[in-house]
Amino acid sequence: MIDFSIIWFAIIVFATLMYIVMDGFDLGIGILFPFNKDAVERDMMVNTVAPVWDGNETWLVLGGAGLYGAFPLAYSVIADALAIPLTAMLIGLIFRGVAFEFRFKATEEHRAFWDKSFIAGSLLATFSQGVAVGAMIDGFPVKGRAFAGSAMDWLAPFPLFCGIGLVIAYALLGCTWLIMKTEHDLHRKMSALATPLIVALLVVMGIISLWTPFTHDAIAHRWFTRPNLFWFLPVPVLVLLCAWGLVRAIKREAHYSPFLLTLALVFLGFSGLGISVWPNIIPPSVTIWDAASPPQSQAFMLVGSLLIIPMILGYTFWSYYVFRGKIKADEGYH
Repeated sequence: MIDFSIIWFAIIVFATLMYIVMDGFDLGIGILFPFNKDAVERDMMVNTVAPVWDGNETWLVLGGAGLYGAFPLAYSVIADALAIPLTAMLIGLIFRGVAFEFRFKATEEHRAFWDKSFIAGSLLATFSQGVAVGAMIDGFPVKGRAFAGSAMDWLAPFPLFCGIGLVIAYALLGCTWLIMKTEHDLHRKMSALATPLIVALLVVMGIISLWTPFTHDAIAHRWFTRPNLFWFLPVPVLVLLCAWGLVRAIKREAHYSPFLLTLALVFLGFSGLGISVWPNIIPPSVTIWDAASPPQSQAFMLVGSLLIIPMILGYTFWSYYVFRGKIKADEGYH
């Protein structure tokens, strides 16, 4: 018999990873705005994502809709537990989107306001996403089929630290994206900024990797007992190898490999979190099967998803292919 819960869990994980990758460098550009005051270069930074940025959020919608239909218990608990950070995330995304469009059409005296709005929206959306991830790892108390905690449980040191960590991760994604998409002075500025961001991200990943097992016995047992220790050891080793390759690629002024290696770092970090919580969709105790909707509902949704997902992948690939290559100062999407 087909286990639709595992299929749907894989679809939601895939959609979440695609969102983190694609909207990550998009949000990262807004986070990097304070490091570059040049108006022409700021326009170039935005123009690298202007043709594709709004399509990146399709994956967020797919992941949220899949969670609602396939795992309604998880959706209801997460919506209750993370109502404040998720609302803040949506406000940040909306405000950033408005600022993205308005800064191109604003007069010179008003553009500074929309630039600041673009920065604030990007930071708020990213930080809120990181807080949500950290709160998920910490887990939610569930009584029966309802969230039994407080609306402020997310306001704790670990989720807040994860929020800061995701800001750094998205900043590195945005930085290496700009290394790939720009040239001359802007390329050099981003190359100089990349190494400190790599160091900061490694420090954050190291702290989180130590923090989680020390405060969660189940995660410590998952990672540090045999034979799991030998199966999962490649994850931190590959993280260090990717970071080393990333530093070397930046030193030799590579264009494409820094972004690809940053994607690998993000994937490895995401994999580590998945290993820590599997098979729970609501840590510490509600599994994907406990939270699943009836198999008939999951099967019905899967038919539509198998049509929609290839279409999303197709137009995403085509849009990035059409707008491939370097951005120049005299080019603009708007």
